[in-house]
Amino acid sequence: MEGAGLTTVYHAVEHTSLLFLPASMSDEHQFGIPPNDQLEPAFRELCDVVAKLRSPDGCPWDREQTLETIKPYTLEETYELLEAIDSGDDEAIVEELGDVLLQVLLDAQIGSDEQRFNLLDVVQRLKTKLITRHPHVFGDATAATAEDVKPLWDAAKKSEKRNRESVLEGIPKDLPQLARAKRITARAARVGYDFPDRCMLFDKLNEELNELAAELFEDGKIPQVSAGVDSPHIDDQPITDAARKQRVEDELGDVLFVLANIARRWDINPEEALRNSNRKFSRRFQAIEKSLAETDRDIESASLVEMEEIYQANKRREKTA
Repeated sequence: MEGAGLTTVYHAVEHTSLLFLPASMSDEHQFGIPPNDQLEPAFRELCDVVAKLRSPDGCPWDREQTLETIKPYTLEETYELLEAIDSGDDEAIVEELGDVLLQVLLDAQIGSDEQRFNLLDVVQRLKTKLITRHPHVFGDATAATAEDVKPLWDAAKKSEKRNRESVLEGIPKDLPQLARAKRITARAARVGYDFPDRCMLFDKLNEELNELAAELFEDGKIPQVSAGVDSPHIDDQPITDAARKQRVEDELGDVLFVLANIARRWDINPEEALRNSNRKFSRRFQAIEKSLAETDRDIESASLVEMEEIYQANKRREKTA
C-alpha cells in the first residue's frame, strides 16, 4: 500500500479490525505483528464479564460506580503499572496492564449504561486519531526519524484542535504537577517562548532561589550551614503567618517550575527522575532498617550518626556494584 493516499488507507482499515488482525507465524520476534485471532473472542468475553458486573444481578459495588467515583482507581492502577514496569517483572506488568485495561472497559461500560458513549465509540475514535496523526505511515507524508515525526504530529493535532483559544489548552489539570510544568513549558516553547540558551535556566534558578530565601530568612540570605549529622538538632519553626506561608509556597513553586523546565531542555522526565530518587532513598533507608534488625535493634534506637554511616556504606556498595 506504499504511496497510497490517506483516504485509501483509511478505507482499507475501516474494513479490518486494527485490534484483532491475525499474527504472522513466520517471525515471532518481528516488530508490529498484530495479535492473533484468539484475541477477539477473549476480548469479547472480557467485555461480557465487565457488563455482567454492572448488570442488575452483578456486583453492587461495580454497579454503583460512576465516571467520577472510578477516577482515583484509574490513577492508582496507572501508578501500579509504572511500578511494575520499573521492576522488570513481566508477570507483574501483565497483571497491571490488565488492571488498567479494566479501568478503560469499566469507564466505557458506565458510559454505555448512562447512554453517553460506548466502547465502540472509544475504539473508533482512537483508530481515527492514530491514522490521521501518522500520515507518514498511512498517507503520503514521509518521516525517517522520530524528529521528522514531531512536526507531522503537531500539524495533525493542531488541525484537530483548531478551535482551541490557547496553545496550553488540552494539558490535563490532574497530571502530576512536575510533569504538567514540563508540558506547559514545552507548549510555550513550540511558539518560540523559551530561553535562547538552556544554560540561562540556571541563572533563572538562582534568581528564584534568592526570591525564596528572601521569604524564608530575615536578611534574605541562605545561611551557610554545611550538611552533616554530627551537630545538635534544631527544631523546625513553622510559618505561622498565612500570608507569608503563601508567599513561600509561591516562591518554592517557582523553583520547582524552573527545575521542570531544566529537565525539559535536557530531555529528562522530571517525574521519572524524582521517582528514581524516591526509590533509591527508600532502598537505602530500608537497608538501614535491615542492618539494624540483623543485630536485634530497631531504627528508633539508633543515633542519626549511626544511621548515616550505614546509609553511606550501602551507597558506596551500590556504586561499586
